[in-house]
Amino acid sequence: MSQSEGGSGKKCILAVDDTAIVLTRIFDALQNEYEVITVNSGVRALKYLEQERPDLILLDIQMAQKDGIETLQEIRAMKGREDIPVIMLTGVEDKDIVLKSAKLGICDYILKPFSSDDLVKRIRRSFRQEEQKRMELR
Repeated sequence: MSQSEGGSGKKCILAVDDTAIVLTRIFDALQNEYEVITVNSGVRALKYLEQERPDLILLDIQMAQKDGIETLQEIRAMKGREDIPVIMLTGVEDKDIVLKSAKLGICDYILKPFSSDDLVKRIRRSFRQEEQKRMELR
């Protein structure tokens, strides 16, 4: 992971959404606190993950070519990437999709449109939960 200025490491978030406006909103909301990588498809996300390991993934559910569920299934099958925390983003409230996502081990689910404050709060909560899990495993 790259380091922020001053040598302190910023956590890296991979944002995956096929809508440029959403990616811009995510980037703008998070750029001061995190290193934010944006890609516009599940295929590009998987290519990125072959080389890099972000600290968290924001993943849109409804995308062309490869949707968020398919992308998440492939992430969970990738060696060394299966435990990356994932927050699903969607504009549709669908219980079946929520259940499928939950079975694949997501840490949260955010409905679009989302507020920047809510996004930041949920990401912080996810990082706290991951830290707690690590502490319990020690």
